[in-house]
Amino acid sequence: MPILYRPFDVRFTYYTGRSRGFHCRPRPEVMRHMLAGENVALILPKQHKDEFGPLAANTIGAHKSVAAYDINYYFPLYLYSNMDRRDLLSRHEPTERRPNLNLKVVMALAAAYGREPSPEEIFHYIYAVLYASTYRKKYWQFLRIDFPRIPFTTDREVFGTMAAQGARLVALHLLKSPDLDPPGARFEGEGDGRVAKSKSQGFRYDAQAQRVYINKTQYFAPVPAAVWECRIGGYQVCEKWLKDRRERRLDLDEIRTYCRIVTALQRTISIQAEIDAIYPTAEQTTISMGDEIQPERPTSRSRRTCKSSA
Repeated sequence: MPILYRPFDVRFTYYTGRSRGFHCRPRPEVMRHMLAGENVALILPKQHKDEFGPLAANTIGAHKSVAAYDINYYFPLYLYSNMDRRDLLSRHEPTERRPNLNLKVVMALAAAYGREPSPEEIFHYIYAVLYASTYRKKYWQFLRIDFPRIPFTTDREVFGTMAAQGARLVALHLLKSPDLDPPGARFEGEGDGRVAKSKSQGFRYDAQAQRVYINKTQYFAPVPAAVWECRIGGYQVCEKWLKDRRERRLDLDEIRTYCRIVTALQRTISIQAEIDAIYPTAEQTTISMGDEIQPERPTSRSRRTCKSSA
């Protein structure tokens, strides 16, 4: 099964879904919803020692996918009934997927906007809020100690604009966006495509030339400094992705993927600026949800989901 090992780094693992075996804790109560059918999930830790960094995923994930020191929590957008159960109660469960959303929240949004937003629109709006630099700076102290709280605007048009930007971000982070073709970076130079182990052997970033050298003669370019330094949670994405492939030869698919990652991060930075321009308006008047509203389950942590991933 494909598994998100680190940001933009999808690998493969043998997943049984059993409580013990190849994986120490496969978390089937959560991860089965990512395997049962089409789905997308929000991944983020509850507490942050590093920079706040949520990420969208459409696969199962490892427990350090976006956090070097903290534990991931998976929030699937859709829940699927457990088709493996054979008890009496399973007969009464719906066979189709259902949104993993609090009905009170959905009803409050429908009342404010005059229509019920789709689960995807709500997911995308949340994603846009979490990628607003203004939001992160304003609430950084709270984001370090607990799950984020989402301010839902009362303005239907603002909601729609934010959701549209969130949809663009999700597509970029799943590497499915049409904006990635053609990618903005190229792979150049003569050599065997092997990633050097250290700087002395050629692995380095040249800020002036905007090049990421994987060895002394081959590099990806252009890679602006802001993209090279871009972090998602505990990882500097462009550096981490290559470091995990040191002393290995990049194949054509990996070269294409890295060029798309660079492009996705560059587009992300641009979209964040657009979100920041509208986010203050979203916070001007917000819908009161009440403190009694709690997240639906499962919103379980994926701790040790992939102890022995490939």
